[in-house]
Amino acid sequence: MPVTSKTISQAAKTAGLSGRAVFVHSSLRSFGRVDGGPQAVIDGLLDSGCTVMVPTFSMIYEVTPPRENRPSRNGIDYETYRMDTSNRNLIYTTNSNELNDNRFSMGAIPKQLLSINGRYRGDHPRGSFAAVGPKAEELISTQSNFNWNGPIKKLSEMDGMIVLMGVGLTRMTTLHLAEQIIGRKPFRRWVNDESGDPIQVDFGSCSEGFGNLDMVLSAIEKQTRVGSSLWRVFPVPDTLRLAIDAIKKNPMITHCDKVCLACDDAIAGGPVV
Repeated sequence: MPVTSKTISQAAKTAGLSGRAVFVHSSLRSFGRVDGGPQAVIDGLLDSGCTVMVPTFSMIYEVTPPRENRPSRNGIDYETYRMDTSNRNLIYTTNSNELNDNRFSMGAIPKQLLSINGRYRGDHPRGSFAAVGPKAEELISTQSNFNWNGPIKKLSEMDGMIVLMGVGLTRMTTLHLAEQIIGRKPFRRWVNDESGDPIQVDFGSCSEGFGNLDMVLSAIEKQTRVGSSLWRVFPVPDTLRLAIDAIKKNPMITHCDKVCLACDDAIAGGPVV
């Protein structure tokens, strides 16, 4: 049977999400057939009283680092780091609907959420979050160029929830906040300001090793199946608490299984600024 907005509302109730602020990471394809597409997923959560927050990252606004201001230990090799120069004149606004596609796609649900009239999008050109629902403005207004994780901090204060819909921990952006809390500085990237001049903003490290925290977080994880999609649900405060403790005990737990400058630099403490 196809998934509908009513299916989503019932799943939200079963998972204890009703009336909560939820941070959704998703694969629409994981559901199988969805009547109404990504809007049905959003509507189902809204119908259950949720505020829905999603990542809406937008690499398109990133520009090449100026030569005179390049922090060391910043997760990139400046000699080989190249940006698409076709975007060098782009200037971000919160009204923009641009977001990552192709290899770094945010997915169909974030794209749909950005198209909703009255949605709120964070004031961060490279790593915005966007939200709809009763607490959307309160969540998103906390974000700025050097407070990338602001909405996640606010979500924790609200006793909010994380929902992984058909995706794994490598997509759990909240774990970047855990890294920051233990003292890892966010990386620096460059975007154009309102005048078209390059400025720095903060951003997270590699997340491909976050799956190493599966066993750590399993104690607080709740699962439910929605269509063909496995929902993994985590309370934000407990997720941060357990992740912080695990990373302190074993800093290498966040390292991916590759030779990775971003992981190495993050574990070393992040950029020297």
